[in-house]
Amino acid sequence: MDYNFHLKLAVTAALKAGEEILKIYNTNFYIETKADNTPVTAADKAASKSILNVLKESQFPVISEEEPISHFSERKHWEYLWLVDPLDGTKEFVKRNGEFAVNIALVKNGQPIIGVIYTPVLEDIYFAMCDFGSYKSNKRKLPELSDVQWHESLLTSGQKLPLNSLPRNYTVVASRSHLSREINTRIENLKNLYGPVDIINVGSSIKQCWVAEGKAHEYPRFGTTMEWDTAAGQCILEQSGNKLVDLETGLPMRYNKESLQNNFFIASH
Repeated sequence: MDYNFHLKLAVTAALKAGEEILKIYNTNFYIETKADNTPVTAADKAASKSILNVLKESQFPVISEEEPISHFSERKHWEYLWLVDPLDGTKEFVKRNGEFAVNIALVKNGQPIIGVIYTPVLEDIYFAMCDFGSYKSNKRKLPELSDVQWHESLLTSGQKLPLNSLPRNYTVVASRSHLSREINTRIENLKNLYGPVDIINVGSSIKQCWVAEGKAHEYPRFGTTMEWDTAAGQCILEQSGNKLVDLETGLPMRYNKESLQNNFFIASH
């Protein structure tokens, strides 16, 4: 299979979704509440439709947070599929703090093999592909999609992850909107192991990117997440030499399970 073609599709889809999101970001948009008590806006829905329109060229099925999801009896036979969160961090979008992202991952037999995370306000884009590495670039530096040497130009536009030496103090990146008692217990345990622990807060899948980038040692999550929240970030983590471990199995997170809800996990070096 031509992974380069599918990486280009994912990057294209993420950028176009970002354009749809920004059209709505500075308007007086309406906020709905879904059955699971989470917010959804017109930006989530417009981004999802835009991504589906681009990814249909691959002919692989798509699981998107904002679209109907096929029953497991059908999904379990899929070798390849896309996992999409068209607007990860809707709460941050509503707060207008810029800390939200577009997540797109290609999964093969339960393992993410391509991951793209794009932050429309910051214009940072993180991308990774199996046996290729992880990179960070910026929308302004990306090659034109018509560039015949697009993949080579993409690499030269980005910086290979990790970018930074880890901070001197053990550093935990935590959710801005989902702090918990378990996180506080984890931090106390880390202090006993490593001494001073610094905490930085940010929304959405940016947390996984910051671990991959080297800004933090770990991102622990002891709350509800779904497969589309983590698949792209896991690929970026793994291809930068890091990991995202399912705390129930002790193994890397797997995808396209019967239940699309993740177990608790820790992303770390």
